[in-house]
Amino acid sequence: MGIYSCLGKDSGEVRDSLYAGRSGIILDPVRKEMGYRSGLTGFVERPVLKGLLDRRSRIMLPEQGEYAYMATLQALQQAGIEEDYIHKHEIGILYGNDSSAKPVIDATDIMREKKDNMLIGSASVFQTLNSTITMNLSTIFKLKGINLTISAACASGSHAIGLGYHLIKTGLQDCIVTGGAQEINVYSMATFDALSAFSVRESEPQKASRPFDRSRDGLIPSGGGASVILESLESATQRGAAILGEVIGYGFSSNGEHISNPTVSGPVRSLEMALRDAGMSARDIDYINAHATSTPAGDASEAKALCAVFGEANVPVSSTKSMTGHECWMAGASEIVYSVLMMQNNFIAPNINFEHPDEDSAQLNIVKTTTEKNINVFLSNSFGFGGTNSSLVVRKWSK
Repeated sequence: MGIYSCLGKDSGEVRDSLYAGRSGIILDPVRKEMGYRSGLTGFVERPVLKGLLDRRSRIMLPEQGEYAYMATLQALQQAGIEEDYIHKHEIGILYGNDSSAKPVIDATDIMREKKDNMLIGSASVFQTLNSTITMNLSTIFKLKGINLTISAACASGSHAIGLGYHLIKTGLQDCIVTGGAQEINVYSMATFDALSAFSVRESEPQKASRPFDRSRDGLIPSGGGASVILESLESATQRGAAILGEVIGYGFSSNGEHISNPTVSGPVRSLEMALRDAGMSARDIDYINAHATSTPAGDASEAKALCAVFGEANVPVSSTKSMTGHECWMAGASEIVYSVLMMQNNFIAPNINFEHPDEDSAQLNIVKTTTEKNINVFLSNSFGFGGTNSSLVVRKWSK
């Protein structure tokens, strides 16, 4: 796996931030100048790709593509998959992405100002398409398997992993790069701000993301890139790969109701399907990485769903979004990476800023401080606009 996020530029940095309960959220003055109601955002430094990629490849990549490239480069290196192996095998890519705002706006600005479409440049089309990440990374890394973008709002990255799991289970692919990426530029989340969806606790940026806390007042946009390489056991064993974990359950559902208001029944069905698929009961889960984005309605509905499915199991729960903000299209993949890092290092990262429960979160075993724990099986939730729900169950690998 590989990660490039506001918590760090690689797995080591991210692990340390998770353990320390360190927030990656800042106040961006540029957003305030642009008329944002909230200037809060996760901060991710743009990578320097000169020396890693040729100029043609660099100009094809939008911001989120750069993050995805860095995460995938790390993941391939960690997996021990080199260029010669890729050349001889059909490795696929399934990546979650649901916007490419800045390239579209940049191209439109040129058209309006110059009245000459030829000035847009030949690379623009490959940045603007929603499939920009899969088309670019499959070309850069010479991947010859499935090549598909998963567009499912804030569950995109999670569904990419779930669908990759099924393609491998059914024998259609042996190895797939899965993941999710999210742009962080000032244009990408303006429409969310128009919904008054963001926290306005601007005086305390690192305390603004408060999943499950009674005083939460909205999410904080964030982003980056996260890659998880899935492989059949036979293929991984034959290569001598260092296996990190095993995807054993994938649940999904649609709320089938309001386009933005959450429900309880939809997530419940996703959770129950994931447990059935994994052959697990509620008490078999050692940790839940909640979707909880710090919105009043969303966190409450998820807390109710978790209570309905997990009942008296008292499973430890935290939302890493308390530190990262909401990484949107990337979140379903990054939170698998975050949880695997916890599983590898025997701790649960805290749900920071959780000071006062409400009537729903009071029913959950929410982890407030870094807690040493052996995690054998974890579950990760991802929910998105349109009522799309995804739940993944991952088990520690042991021979």
